[in-house]
Amino acid sequence: MPIENFPRGKACIVGAFESPRRKAPGIHPYQIHAEVIAGALEDAGLSLEDVDGFATTATFPSEAGWQLSALEVAEYVGIKPSWVCSTDNGGAAPLNHVGNAVAAIQAGLCEVVVISYASSGRSWPLPASDFNTGPTGPGQYEVPYGMSTISAYALAATRYMHDHNVRPEQLAHIAVQARANAHNNPHAMYRDPITIDDVMTSTMISSPLRKLDCCVVTDSGGAIVVTSRDRAKHTRRGGPTVLGFGEAISHTQMNQMADFTTTAAEHSGRRAFASAGVSPEDIRVAQIYDSFTITVALTLEALGFVPKGEAGNFVSSGGISPTGRLPINTDGGGLSSNHSGRRGMYAIIEAVRQLRGESPGVQLVSPELCLVNGTGGWLSAAATLILGRDA
Repeated sequence: MPIENFPRGKACIVGAFESPRRKAPGIHPYQIHAEVIAGALEDAGLSLEDVDGFATTATFPSEAGWQLSALEVAEYVGIKPSWVCSTDNGGAAPLNHVGNAVAAIQAGLCEVVVISYASSGRSWPLPASDFNTGPTGPGQYEVPYGMSTISAYALAATRYMHDHNVRPEQLAHIAVQARANAHNNPHAMYRDPITIDDVMTSTMISSPLRKLDCCVVTDSGGAIVVTSRDRAKHTRRGGPTVLGFGEAISHTQMNQMADFTTTAAEHSGRRAFASAGVSPEDIRVAQIYDSFTITVALTLEALGFVPKGEAGNFVSSGGISPTGRLPINTDGGGLSSNHSGRRGMYAIIEAVRQLRGESPGVQLVSPELCLVNGTGGWLSAAATLILGRDA
């Protein structure tokens, strides 16, 4: 089916809630699921009895799930859905869940979908290996050598900076701006301003990525409620409409990544723009997955906001500031506010808040559209949403 046939504007996000928890030792992730689902439903003016669709992913150790994770979380919370989705492509998964939910609602499979996420990314008490695959197939070339998430992203950063003569201090502007955006957010993990020098003198983790190039590690969770546009009129507040959606995957292990200097967002973004009937020029605010500063640079280019190799100049000249061409991560993002695992959920929630005029970080003046992009795995998957302020 052509992506242009995506049911543009037929569904809305009518409830959203982000847990204020950042450090929650002793709190099970399923309890956080219950808290954020209750918060999102209250925001929408709905109850558990109204919910007939559910989506989540809880397969990482810190999410306390395993196979059949969506079933286990639904059972714990008390949801009895007629439609369920547990698509798992890493940090992009919550965005995929939105796209899948919109399609399911349009097909008449359900009417009110709750999408939730929770993780004890900081406080999970049991030992767990870094994200990886088994030592067979492509994994045989990496797993025996102790490849980590950070070192994988560092490989992409090294290649990108070499090919395009981008300097580490240019990308440091991304971390500095994230912290500035988090300054007024009462729930952000870190709010004190930082400088380029602070980033450049922070501990080297995996060259060229330093500590402040890396996302924070928190406990937290979030949930949203998606329903048809007609049903949205009868909810407490209505909410932004889902105008466009696109998804794409490229590889699992880094040794299978065809080009370290671009990502699957090149394809997910193109599909999202086509389905929404807009272009990058129409977008004036975005929530970009920021697991690392390099993630933001690669994504800005892959989505078509910045010419190839120009992200360094763009961010260092103020392009992502609140007064720049494309303000991003207005709550402080994963680099300063919240990153418990799959930050795509928090990016969606901030997009909803931004379009409602309720960002806890930096609120822009009456934005009409907001793009959200999620990245999963080791630059392995991408999903892109375009939301519009409800009329």
